[in-house]
Amino acid sequence: QVQLVESGGGLVQPGGSLRLSCATSGFSFSSYDMSWYRQAPGKERELVAVISRYSNPNYADSVKGRFTISRDNGKRTVYLQMSSVKPEDTAVYFCNTVMGLYDYWGRGTQVTVSS
Repeated sequence: QVQLVESGGGLVQPGGSLRLSCATSGFSFSSYDMSWYRQAPGKERELVAVISRYSNPNYADSVKGRFTISRDNGKRTVYLQMSSVKPEDTAVYFCNTVMGLYDYWGRGTQVTVSS
């Protein structure tokens, strides 16, 4: 079955960097767009970045110029490189892919930006 497993979260100081990974299995990874979402306490889940099956990225305005999404089809993994992080980046980060009518999510990884 489809599995998405995030890792790489943790505590980071403002201005620091962190790289999230999402390892996948159970589907033809190279054929699908992959996305990162985040959800902060008391807020709705929001789209952070998406990378197409052709490796074309798009970003939310709030992270543009600071975050980079990438994918390694050989490793079936999508990454989110976070740089110049801010306290407002604190959230649980989720990996996502959509196949037709089905929406698949990982369990998330916590990122906390604090000094």
